[in-house]
Amino acid sequence: MNIKDEALIADAKALADLLGTSTTAALREAVQARLAAERAARDDKVRRKYEALMAIGRRVRESLPPGASSSSDHSDLYDENGLPK
Repeated sequence: MNIKDEALIADAKALADLLGTSTTAALREAVQARLAAERAARDDKVRRKYEALMAIGRRVRESLPPGASSSSDHSDLYDENGLPK
C-alpha cells in the first residue's frame, strides 16, 4: 500500500507516537478496531432484523383463528376433486 495523503500520514505518525509503536502497528490497530466495530454493527443490524421478523410472525400467529396452523392440510377449503369449495 502506498499512501499519498499527507494528512493521513501525519495522523498515523501522531497515533503511533501516542501509542508508543510504529506507524504500521498503529494503522493495523486502528483498522482492526474499525473493522471489528463495523462487523459488530452489521451483526447487530442482522439480529434486529431477525427479531423484527420473528415478532411479525408471532403477531400473525396470534391473529389466526383457533385451530388454524401452518401444519393444516386445508382440506376444508377443497372438495373431493381438489377444487376450491
